[in-house]
Amino acid sequence: MDLSGTDLTYGLLGLGALGAATLPTLLRRWAVSVPMVFLGLGFVVFLLPLDPLPSLDPVGSAPVVEHFTEVCVLVALMGAGLAINRPFGRRTWASTWRLLGVAMPVTVLAAAVAGWGLLGWAPAVALLLAGILAPTDPVLAGEVRVGEPTDAEFDEDETRFALTSEAGLNDGLAFPFVMAALALSAASATGWSGAWVGHWLGYDVLLRIVVGVLAGTGMGALLGRVVFRARPTALRVSERSEGFVALAVAFGAYGLTEVLHGYGFLAVFATAVSLRSAERAHGYHRVMHSFMDQIERLLTAAVLFLVGGFLAQGGFAALTWRGAVFGLLLVLVIRPVTGYLSLRSAPAAPRERAVTAFFGIRGIGSFFYLSYALGHGHVAAPAAELWATVTFTVVVSVLLHGILATPVVRYLDRREARAPAEARADAVEAGADAPEKEPRSAGRVRAGRLSRSRAGAAGAHGGWVEAVQSARAATAARHGRRVFGGRPKDNAPTSVRPLR
Repeated sequence: MDLSGTDLTYGLLGLGALGAATLPTLLRRWAVSVPMVFLGLGFVVFLLPLDPLPSLDPVGSAPVVEHFTEVCVLVALMGAGLAINRPFGRRTWASTWRLLGVAMPVTVLAAAVAGWGLLGWAPAVALLLAGILAPTDPVLAGEVRVGEPTDAEFDEDETRFALTSEAGLNDGLAFPFVMAALALSAASATGWSGAWVGHWLGYDVLLRIVVGVLAGTGMGALLGRVVFRARPTALRVSERSEGFVALAVAFGAYGLTEVLHGYGFLAVFATAVSLRSAERAHGYHRVMHSFMDQIERLLTAAVLFLVGGFLAQGGFAALTWRGAVFGLLLVLVIRPVTGYLSLRSAPAAPRERAVTAFFGIRGIGSFFYLSYALGHGHVAAPAAELWATVTFTVVVSVLLHGILATPVVRYLDRREARAPAEARADAVEAGADAPEKEPRSAGRVRAGRLSRSRAGAAGAHGGWVEAVQSARAATAARHGRRVFGGRPKDNAPTSVRPLR
């Protein structure tokens, strides 16, 4: 049989897409995650004696890796922002601020010290490694992220909400640490100097963060008025249920913010959150989220498949035992300890705090930052060893968290006392712990258990159709019509279909 490279590529793409569609439902009850499956498949396929398989070299293909993972992060951020039901606020997002303001910088500092002392690398390289591994990615263990959008503002349990919102923001907030490492590396190459610190604080920290947040919030608010309330019906795309608008919004927000010298990752997430708040209960949010979720699953499957192939071709050849110890230390000790200590006064029960601290999953964002750093600055460390150390840490996180996510979350759902949705909202707004002795509420159980299962199953079994019907029903109700059998009829009683 003559199998050309093109034929094999088409076959793998088709099988991979089918797997991304069916595996979330098939594996829902098993302690195996979809990323684990694609990681293993990539490893096995690239071990086969097939001539057309390419040689995977992330060092030599740094620009390709950078832009491919960049798109993956953009899609994930947009989907995460649309999925969060909880209104943005200082108290309602209290767990998020603790994870970002305390756990993240302390984790970076501790990881930098560990890299300096354990690996023997220069302080700049150790800081770079710590900054690269700063972002978290709950996409790689889907049980611990929020599900699809609903119309209940406080139906997410604290663990899933905290991990999703943290990941949405720390993908952008990791940039200042990476830029500090690159500036320190450049300064140390010409003699130690602290002249870079002022520019870093003023530009990389203050200016770019502020521009990213303001640009994203402003674009989200403006797009919300256009998408949902524009007078010309041609601009009111929410009536036509076109999910790819979310992809256009993500790319547009990212590109425009980068032109304005802001952090595009921050802007994408801020745009999604702001757009969601413009018309929180509208069914069109499910349409956009469903589309982004499908793209995200495809891209994640592709990345993990290629990572498995990279390992099969000797990706760990440059890994030292010190690099392996560093990765284990970060995943098993540094993040869990700093995360738990930062959440001591957070609005969550002790079990929720422990799970939130432990599931600081490392993922695709780390591959982006590593390829970005190698392509935009001088790094005084072997690139192959950096790639091996970062890849080992991500693989350990994918396997460990992927195996534990389902049983741990099920245990948490069984044992953690659930307050009613209204009491949860009051507890979060007051910054107090939720009651621990009250029965579980249907709203919390729906968020904790059903929301996740629907998010996985809906994409493979009619979730897109259901989302479109929900959006059409909500739109018809807003214009004084009611939907019967999927078609709007005039002069019927107004009936708003909730986003459930």
